Amino acid sequence: MRERCMYCGDSHGTDIEHFWPKTPYPERMFRWPNLLLCCSECGRFKGNVFPLDAGAQPLLVDPSEVNPWDFIDFNPDTCTFVARYDLATEAPSARGAKTVDLLQLDRREALEAGYRKTHRRILALFERALQQSDVDPDALCQDLSEADDHGLLGWYLTGTGQHLSPFREIRAKHPKAWDVCVAALT
Repeated sequence: MRERCMYCGDSHGTDIEHFWPKTPYPERMFRWPNLLLCCSECGRFKGNVFPLDAGAQPLLVDPSEVNPWDFIDFNPDTCTFVARYDLATEAPSARGAKTVDLLQLDRREALEAGYRKTHRRILALFERALQQSDVDPDALCQDLSEADDHGLLGWYLTGTGQHLSPFREIRAKHPKAWDVCVAALT
């Protein structure tokens, strides 16, 4: 089991982070839902900064409460995170944009290198499965899980990535394998 940072998905979560910072919100300090595993970089960038919207709701994505892929996208060209485009507002998601900006998820070299490596491994597995006439769903899920060092599978299987090639072709050609892999995520 990997100890991933709940913000950037990198597999070196080493610190306990208070989603609602403990200094301005001491009443939340010891509540379990407020404690997240994070890496030292994300913890340092976030610190006590905690932007709220006009309704006093957090503008940061809380990965223990919501699916981050509803607000954040993976850009396979740059291998960085970006705010997901919100069709309702015709603009990038405010929560996604604030999270990406505050945690610098779009400009950290070490993250980009790790995401690129993981993306290539997962892409190769999907392309290989696309060439097969029959796919063992359990074996594919296991291989994908082992290749996913940065928590990107959600983007490929349930996020925007599912609509891109070769992922949409796999979904059409091997729907049972796809469904098994999606179910394994949850």
